[in-house]
Amino acid sequence: MTSSTSDLILFVRESLMRGQSKGEIEQALRDAGWEEARISEAIGSFADIEFPVPVPVATARPVVSARDAFLYLVLFSTLGLWAWYFGSLLFQLVNIYFPDPLSRMNSDVLTNVSERKIRAAISVLAVALPLYVFMTVKISREVERDSVKLGSAIRKWLTWLTLFVATLVVLGDVAALIRQFLDGSLSVNVGLKIAIVAAISGVIFFYYLRAVTRDDTTDSQS
Repeated sequence: MTSSTSDLILFVRESLMRGQSKGEIEQALRDAGWEEARISEAIGSFADIEFPVPVPVATARPVVSARDAFLYLVLFSTLGLWAWYFGSLLFQLVNIYFPDPLSRMNSDVLTNVSERKIRAAISVLAVALPLYVFMTVKISREVERDSVKLGSAIRKWLTWLTLFVATLVVLGDVAALIRQFLDGSLSVNVGLKIAIVAAISGVIFFYYLRAVTRDDTTDSQS
């Protein structure tokens, strides 16, 4: 809280104690050139309760707890795991059904390598994806019960970090596509892999962008 905001709240408090109405105080501050947001914040700091002195409004502020940090770290870690290995799984299917004509690896060897990687990807997905879904549902229910959690710093930082990484992946994907096209070596294999990365990153980006936008809107209205 800045000193000017503290002075403004003090002014509102003293004015209320002298019997001025909130409407009169609001108009006086507006005439003095204060911003509407500052005026609303200062006047809203006191409850409309009949009492000899102004009663401050209790403001719920999000608290970053070790438990919340653990939940969100597990959530976004499992998000990264299933996204990476789901992409790997699709990559290997592309290698099997749309082999790269420029690859020097024998087709049988390539198939064996792809099958091993497919089994590894399925093993990780069998753990990471259900855990991610479980954590998503759990955190969503907690937020529904306590909307203050929307303002959790760890939630916002990790969400924006996810958006940042997804943006870099999409930009790198587009750059790789343009380079392959200019080199004249754009094959079905490469094109499908680029499309897979773009699709996974794009879905994650737009899902969490919508989520963080909705959270910011809800937080500002509360």
